[in-house]
Amino acid sequence: MRNLGQELGSYRVAFTTIVVKEIRRFTRIWAQTLLPPGITMSLYFVIFGNLIGPRIGDMDGYDYMTFIVPGLIMMSVITNSYSNVVSSFFSMKFQHSIEELLVSPVPNYVILLGFVVGGAVRGLLVGIIVTMLSMFFTDLQVHNFFIVISVVILTAILFSLGGFINAVFARSFDDISIVPTFVLTPLTYLGGVFYSISMLPEFWQNVSMANPILYMVNAFRYGLLGTSDINVWAAYAMILLFIVVLFTYSLSLLNRGVGIRQ
Repeated sequence: MRNLGQELGSYRVAFTTIVVKEIRRFTRIWAQTLLPPGITMSLYFVIFGNLIGPRIGDMDGYDYMTFIVPGLIMMSVITNSYSNVVSSFFSMKFQHSIEELLVSPVPNYVILLGFVVGGAVRGLLVGIIVTMLSMFFTDLQVHNFFIVISVVILTAILFSLGGFINAVFARSFDDISIVPTFVLTPLTYLGGVFYSISMLPEFWQNVSMANPILYMVNAFRYGLLGTSDINVWAAYAMILLFIVVLFTYSLSLLNRGVGIRQ
Protein backbone atom coordinates (compact mmCIF):
# COMPACT_ATOMS: atom_id res chain seq x y z
CA MET A 1 0.00 0.00 0.00
CA ARG A 2 2.82 2.36 0.86
CA ASN A 3 4.57 1.68 -2.45
CA LEU A 4 1.29 2.25 -4.30
CA GLY A 5 0.81 5.57 -2.53
CA GLN A 6 4.34 6.63 -3.39
CA GLU A 7 3.79 5.59 -7.02
CA LEU A 8 0.59 7.60 -7.31
CA GLY A 9 2.32 10.54 -5.64
CA SER A 10 5.14 10.43 -8.17
CA TYR A 11 2.60 10.42 -10.99
CA ARG A 12 0.92 13.46 -9.47
CA VAL A 13 4.25 15.26 -9.34
CA ALA A 14 4.96 14.35 -12.97
CA PHE A 15 1.53 15.53 -14.09
CA THR A 16 1.84 18.81 -12.19
CA THR A 17 5.33 19.37 -13.60
CA ILE A 18 4.16 18.96 -17.19
CA VAL A 19 1.17 21.27 -16.64
CA VAL A 20 3.27 23.95 -14.94
CA LYS A 21 5.86 23.73 -17.72
CA GLU A 22 3.15 24.18 -20.35
CA ILE A 23 1.60 27.15 -18.54
CA ARG A 24 4.97 28.83 -18.04
CA ARG A 25 5.75 28.24 -21.69
CA PHE A 26 2.86 30.34 -23.00
CA THR A 27 2.75 32.89 -20.17
CA ARG A 28 6.45 33.67 -20.62
CA ILE A 29 5.68 34.86 -24.15
CA TRP A 30 2.24 36.30 -23.35
CA ALA A 31 2.69 39.05 -25.94
CA GLN A 32 2.63 36.31 -28.62
CA THR A 33 0.12 33.89 -27.09
CA LEU A 34 -2.44 35.89 -25.09
CA LEU A 35 -2.39 39.42 -26.53
CA PRO A 36 -2.91 38.74 -30.28
CA PRO A 37 -6.19 36.79 -29.82
CA GLY A 38 -7.59 39.68 -27.77
CA ILE A 39 -6.68 42.19 -30.48
CA THR A 40 -8.09 39.96 -33.24
CA MET A 41 -11.39 39.42 -31.45
CA SER A 42 -11.66 43.16 -30.72
CA LEU A 43 -11.44 43.78 -34.46
CA TYR A 44 -14.22 41.23 -35.01
CA PHE A 45 -16.35 43.06 -32.44
CA VAL A 46 -15.75 46.43 -34.09
CA ILE A 47 -16.15 45.33 -37.72
CA PHE A 48 -18.89 42.72 -37.51
CA GLY A 49 -20.63 44.02 -34.41
CA ASN A 50 -20.52 47.80 -34.54
CA LEU A 51 -20.16 48.44 -38.27
CA ILE A 52 -21.94 45.55 -40.02
CA GLY A 53 -24.24 44.44 -37.20
CA PRO A 54 -26.71 47.36 -37.35
CA ARG A 55 -27.23 46.69 -41.07
CA ILE A 56 -28.00 43.01 -40.41
CA GLY A 57 -30.43 43.66 -37.57
CA ASP A 58 -31.63 41.14 -35.02
CA MET A 59 -30.92 37.42 -35.14
CA ASP A 60 -32.88 34.92 -33.03
CA GLY A 61 -34.26 37.84 -31.05
CA TYR A 62 -30.86 39.39 -30.21
CA ASP A 63 -28.91 42.19 -31.82
CA TYR A 64 -26.16 40.88 -34.06
CA MET A 65 -23.31 41.88 -31.74
CA THR A 66 -24.78 39.92 -28.84
CA PHE A 67 -25.52 36.95 -31.10
CA ILE A 68 -21.94 36.54 -32.38
CA VAL A 69 -20.16 37.04 -29.02
CA PRO A 70 -20.56 33.38 -27.87
CA GLY A 71 -19.24 32.12 -31.19
CA LEU A 72 -16.23 34.44 -31.12
CA ILE A 73 -15.39 33.37 -27.58
CA MET A 74 -15.55 29.72 -28.59
CA MET A 75 -13.49 30.38 -31.69
CA SER A 76 -10.69 31.83 -29.57
CA VAL A 77 -10.85 28.90 -27.12
CA ILE A 78 -10.74 26.34 -29.94
CA THR A 79 -7.86 27.98 -31.79
CA ASN A 80 -5.64 28.54 -28.78
CA SER A 81 -6.23 25.17 -27.12
CA TYR A 82 -5.32 23.47 -30.37
CA SER A 83 -2.29 25.61 -31.22
CA ASN A 84 -0.76 25.36 -27.76
CA VAL A 85 -0.53 21.57 -27.74
CA VAL A 86 0.43 21.13 -31.38
CA SER A 87 3.28 23.63 -31.15
CA SER A 88 4.51 22.45 -27.74
CA PHE A 89 4.53 18.71 -28.42
CA PHE A 90 6.00 19.08 -31.90
CA SER A 91 8.76 21.33 -30.54
CA MET A 92 9.68 18.59 -28.07
CA LYS A 93 9.75 16.09 -30.94
CA PHE A 94 11.88 18.43 -33.06
CA GLN A 95 14.35 19.04 -30.22
CA HIS A 96 14.34 15.32 -29.29
CA SER A 97 13.53 16.21 -25.69
CA ILE A 98 10.37 14.08 -25.77
CA GLU A 99 12.62 11.04 -25.21
CA GLU A 100 13.25 12.25 -21.68
CA LEU A 101 9.56 11.82 -20.92
CA LEU A 102 9.20 8.53 -22.76
CA VAL A 103 12.04 6.83 -20.88
CA SER A 104 10.81 8.08 -17.51
CA PRO A 105 8.68 5.76 -15.31
CA VAL A 106 5.59 7.84 -16.00
CA PRO A 107 2.55 6.29 -17.72
CA ASN A 108 1.74 7.67 -21.15
CA TYR A 109 -1.73 8.72 -20.03
CA VAL A 110 -0.13 11.06 -17.46
CA ILE A 111 2.01 12.64 -20.17
CA LEU A 112 -1.01 13.03 -22.43
CA LEU A 113 -3.15 14.54 -19.67
CA GLY A 114 -0.39 17.00 -18.81
CA PHE A 115 -0.22 18.38 -22.35
CA VAL A 116 -4.00 18.43 -22.71
CA VAL A 117 -4.57 20.32 -19.46
CA GLY A 118 -1.83 22.81 -20.36
CA GLY A 119 -3.48 23.49 -23.72
CA ALA A 120 -6.91 23.76 -22.13
CA VAL A 121 -5.63 26.32 -19.62
CA ARG A 122 -4.36 28.55 -22.42
CA GLY A 123 -7.66 28.23 -24.29
CA LEU A 124 -9.63 29.12 -21.16
CA LEU A 125 -7.41 32.10 -20.36
CA VAL A 126 -7.86 33.49 -23.87
CA GLY A 127 -11.60 32.83 -23.58
CA ILE A 128 -11.70 34.87 -20.36
CA ILE A 129 -9.78 37.71 -22.02
CA VAL A 130 -12.15 37.76 -25.02
CA THR A 131 -15.17 37.63 -22.70
CA MET A 132 -13.91 40.63 -20.75
CA LEU A 133 -13.29 42.54 -23.99
CA SER A 134 -16.79 41.72 -25.24
CA MET A 135 -18.27 43.51 -22.23
CA PHE A 136 -17.06 46.79 -23.71
CA PHE A 137 -19.25 46.15 -26.76
CA THR A 138 -22.34 44.41 -25.39
CA ASP A 139 -24.09 43.56 -22.14
CA LEU A 140 -23.83 39.79 -21.65
CA GLN A 141 -26.45 38.08 -19.50
CA VAL A 142 -25.54 34.50 -18.61
CA HIS A 143 -28.52 32.17 -19.00
CA ASN A 144 -26.96 29.07 -17.40
CA PHE A 145 -23.56 29.17 -15.67
CA PHE A 146 -23.17 25.39 -15.55
CA ILE A 147 -23.61 25.00 -19.32
CA VAL A 148 -21.28 27.91 -20.05
CA ILE A 149 -18.47 26.60 -17.86
CA SER A 150 -18.83 22.91 -18.72
CA VAL A 151 -19.07 23.41 -22.49
CA VAL A 152 -16.06 25.72 -22.67
CA ILE A 153 -13.93 23.35 -20.56
CA LEU A 154 -14.94 20.27 -22.57
CA THR A 155 -14.29 22.11 -25.84
CA ALA A 156 -10.84 23.22 -24.69
CA ILE A 157 -10.00 19.61 -23.75
CA LEU A 158 -11.32 18.28 -27.06
CA PHE A 159 -9.22 20.59 -29.22
CA SER A 160 -6.16 20.11 -27.05
CA LEU A 161 -6.45 16.42 -27.95
CA GLY A 162 -6.84 17.39 -31.60
CA GLY A 163 -3.67 19.45 -31.40
CA PHE A 164 -1.83 16.51 -29.86
CA ILE A 165 -2.80 14.21 -32.73
CA ASN A 166 -1.69 16.82 -35.27
CA ALA A 167 1.67 17.14 -33.49
CA VAL A 168 2.19 13.37 -33.48
CA PHE A 169 1.84 13.10 -37.25
CA ALA A 170 3.58 16.37 -38.12
CA ARG A 171 7.04 15.98 -39.65
CA SER A 172 7.85 19.67 -40.08
CA PHE A 173 6.73 23.02 -38.75
CA ASP A 174 4.70 23.48 -41.93
CA ASP A 175 2.65 20.39 -41.07
CA ILE A 176 1.34 21.91 -37.84
CA SER A 177 -0.39 24.68 -39.78
CA ILE A 178 -2.09 22.51 -42.41
CA VAL A 179 -4.98 21.26 -40.25
CA PRO A 180 -5.75 24.67 -38.63
CA THR A 181 -5.71 26.36 -42.03
CA PHE A 182 -7.59 23.87 -44.19
CA VAL A 183 -9.79 22.06 -41.65
CA LEU A 184 -10.19 23.93 -38.37
CA THR A 185 -10.75 27.43 -39.75
CA PRO A 186 -13.39 26.45 -42.35
CA LEU A 187 -15.26 24.30 -39.82
CA THR A 188 -15.21 27.16 -37.31
CA TYR A 189 -16.52 29.76 -39.75
CA LEU A 190 -19.20 27.33 -40.94
CA GLY A 191 -20.07 26.32 -37.37
CA GLY A 192 -22.70 28.97 -36.72
CA VAL A 193 -20.36 31.60 -35.29
CA PHE A 194 -21.74 34.40 -37.47
CA TYR A 195 -25.18 33.10 -38.37
CA SER A 196 -28.01 30.81 -37.34
CA ILE A 197 -28.33 27.68 -39.47
CA SER A 198 -32.09 28.31 -39.55
CA MET A 199 -31.26 30.87 -42.25
CA LEU A 200 -29.96 28.11 -44.52
CA PRO A 201 -31.98 25.92 -46.92
CA GLU A 202 -32.96 22.57 -45.46
CA PHE A 203 -30.26 20.70 -47.41
CA TRP A 204 -27.46 22.88 -46.04
CA GLN A 205 -28.92 22.70 -42.55
CA ASN A 206 -28.57 18.93 -42.72
CA VAL A 207 -25.02 19.26 -44.05
CA SER A 208 -24.15 21.65 -41.21
CA MET A 209 -25.23 19.01 -38.69
CA ALA A 210 -22.10 17.06 -39.64
CA ASN A 211 -19.91 19.90 -38.36
CA PRO A 212 -18.92 19.12 -34.72
CA ILE A 213 -18.06 22.76 -34.00
CA LEU A 214 -21.71 23.67 -34.64
CA TYR A 215 -22.70 21.73 -31.52
CA MET A 216 -20.12 23.42 -29.32
CA VAL A 217 -20.93 26.94 -30.49
CA ASN A 218 -24.66 26.45 -30.10
CA ALA A 219 -24.39 24.80 -26.69
CA PHE A 220 -22.24 27.70 -25.47
CA ARG A 221 -24.64 30.21 -27.03
CA TYR A 222 -27.50 28.55 -25.19
CA GLY A 223 -25.59 28.86 -21.92
CA LEU A 224 -25.08 32.59 -22.48
CA LEU A 225 -28.22 33.66 -24.32
CA GLY A 226 -30.71 30.82 -23.93
CA THR A 227 -31.04 30.22 -27.67
CA SER A 228 -29.65 27.41 -29.80
CA ASP A 229 -30.16 25.72 -33.16
CA ILE A 230 -29.16 22.37 -31.63
CA ASN A 231 -30.52 20.34 -28.75
CA VAL A 232 -28.14 21.05 -25.86
CA TRP A 233 -28.03 17.45 -24.62
CA ALA A 234 -27.24 16.25 -28.13
CA ALA A 235 -24.39 18.76 -28.15
CA TYR A 236 -23.06 17.37 -24.85
CA ALA A 237 -23.26 13.84 -26.21
CA MET A 238 -21.37 14.83 -29.35
CA ILE A 239 -18.62 16.63 -27.42
CA LEU A 240 -18.15 13.79 -24.92
CA LEU A 241 -18.11 11.21 -27.71
CA PHE A 242 -15.36 13.08 -29.55
CA ILE A 243 -13.34 13.47 -26.34
CA VAL A 244 -13.47 9.73 -25.63
CA VAL A 245 -12.56 8.83 -29.22
CA LEU A 246 -9.70 11.33 -29.51
CA PHE A 247 -8.29 10.52 -26.06
CA THR A 248 -8.30 6.79 -26.82
CA TYR A 249 -6.70 7.38 -30.21
CA SER A 250 -4.10 9.80 -28.80
CA LEU A 251 -3.11 7.36 -26.07
CA SER A 252 -2.87 4.56 -28.63
CA LEU A 253 -0.54 6.68 -30.78
CA LEU A 254 1.62 7.51 -27.79
CA ASN A 255 1.79 3.87 -26.66
CA ARG A 256 2.83 2.74 -30.15
CA GLY A 257 5.32 5.57 -30.54
CA VAL A 258 3.80 6.75 -33.81
CA GLY A 259 5.68 9.77 -35.12
CA ILE A 260 8.14 9.58 -32.23
CA ARG A 261 10.07 6.32 -32.36
CA GLN A 262 11.31 6.48 -35.90
